[in-house]
Parts: sequence; C-alpha cells; structure tokens
Amino acid sequence: MSTVHVVGCGGTIASEPAEDGAAPAKAGEELVEAVPAVADHASLRVTDVGSRPGFDMDFGVVAAAADAVRTAAADGADGVVVTQGTDTLADTAYALDVACDVSVPVVVTGSQRRFDEPGSDAPANLLTAVRAAVDDRFAPGAHVAFDDELHAARDAVKTHTNALDTFQSPGKGPVAMFTRATTRIHRDPARAASDLSLPAEALDPDRDAGDYAVVPVVHSGTGVDGSALERLLPDADGVVVEGTGLGNATGPLGDAVADALESVPVVVSSRCHAGPTEAVYGTAGGGVTLRDHGVAYAGDLSTAKARVKLVLALTAGLSRESAAATFE
Repeated sequence: MSTVHVVGCGGTIASEPAEDGAAPAKAGEELVEAVPAVADHASLRVTDVGSRPGFDMDFGVVAAAADAVRTAAADGADGVVVTQGTDTLADTAYALDVACDVSVPVVVTGSQRRFDEPGSDAPANLLTAVRAAVDDRFAPGAHVAFDDELHAARDAVKTHTNALDTFQSPGKGPVAMFTRATTRIHRDPARAASDLSLPAEALDPDRDAGDYAVVPVVHSGTGVDGSALERLLPDADGVVVEGTGLGNATGPLGDAVADALESVPVVVSSRCHAGPTEAVYGTAGGGVTLRDHGVAYAGDLSTAKARVKLVLALTAGLSRESAAATFE
C-alpha cells in the first residue's frame, strides 16, 4: 500500500470552538483518525510543524512545512498532504510549488468548517487530498485539493469567504475532479504542474520568520498617487504593484514606480481575476511606460502569489535582475 505523509500546520480543519473564538487545537494524528476512509488508500504518517490559523501564517511555518515535505519524500513517502488554514492556503501551496523540489505529489488542503460543525467539508477534503497524493500523475508540483477538485498551485485562488467550493482557478478550471470511484482529469497535469524556479534556500527551516525579504503590495485605482509607495520604500526589499486591467497604474503611481526601480525590483500584477498582464498602453502609468522603466510583469499570477514569489526569490539571495527574471 502507498504511504502518504501528512504535515499539519493548523487552520480551521484543526480548530475547536472556544468562548473567545475558534482556534487550532487538533494534532494531525487526530485529523487522520477522524477520517477512517483514508486508510483504504494509503498508510498515513503524520508530522505537525505548526498550529496557526491561516490568517496568521508566516514564512517560518511554510519553511518548516517544506522541510517536512522534503524529508518525507526522501524517506520514501509516495505523496505528501499539507493541512492548513484556507486564508493563506494558496500562498503555501504556491511557495511549495516554486521552492520545494520533490518528485512526489504535494497536495495542500484544509476546510471551511471545523470537524465538529454540521456539514463539515473537512473529512471529504482530507480524503480527496490523500487520493491525489497517491496518484503520480500529479507530480511534480503542488496542488490544492478542495470540494472534490484538484487545482494547480499557481492557479488556485480562494474566491469566497464561506462557500465550500471557495477554491477556483479563474480562467483555467480544475486539473481534476474526484468522484466516489474515479478521478476525472480535466487538464493535462503536466501542463498545469510545477512552476519550480527557485532554489531550496528560499525556504530554509533554520531561517527566522523575520529574516525573509520585505515585499509590500501597493494597489492602483482611481485617484491613487505615489505617496504610499514612497512611504513604504525605505523598508522594502522589493515591491508588488497591483495594477488595473492589463497591469497599468495611475500617472503619479507610475512616476513613483520609476523612482522605486532605482533601489528595488518592482513586479506588476493585475487586480483582475483572470488573464495575463501585458504592456499595451502609453502615458505615465501605462504598461509600455512601466515596462520601459524596468518593471517585471507577473503574467497571470495573482497579486498574492507574485508577492510570495518575489519574497522567496529575494530571500534566496537572487539579484534584482535574477529575481525579476523568474517572472518571465
């Protein structure tokens, strides 16, 4: 029988109710024991690396998860499942996708409802994740398993605060769907798979969480000027600008970007939910002008994932030019 290693980080899936609000309290072993059906698909081993709500994750916990994934793969696991909170689940999945080079499936899952809540999605999501983790069609690369679907890490986005089908891949769709008896492939897993582009040093378990690169996000929109970027710049190692449309900014923000590029790399994403960034328009904040200033474009990466990638690239010691080149 296949062996799957479960790496627990906390989240709603591990939470219990309390007078002052629900919080992670269950160990990974308890999650596995609560879903007996997983034993029909794999022999399970468990490691806990954190007990954080999804909204309070840091790169230290993500690095610990990456280390556990690498160790499990080296020890012969056929696949790895990482459980954590949904708020930043897609961030973790993408970090593992770009900086955790293993040859087995890595599947990240969680739940919108606790195990004790009526209609909990926790058991089904954990079972789906284990089923995906023993399927070598989903290696290499990281995926998100949720609501009977499997999404490529680079595409998965949490789209709803409460809905059980919250994870979607806008403009792409899921890689696979899991029924009771079968796995239906919707997209070629090899084409949707790993965006591996960063050295393992990007997620070093010995690095303190406070030692990761500082990359703030500045949003463009109606009436936005360059003042926020100017205030953030002294403490920043890099910047992500969430542009409008194809990746454009207001004129004043575009001017501030030009100044920022003298000291840090700037990556431009789009606030749209689907589609790539592209240099089409002129004027001070248009994409052609920003490109000529030297920004890197995020392509179809979400703003959150563009930030994750830039943080890890700079933390790994890549130069400004090399970090920007990982987006090409």
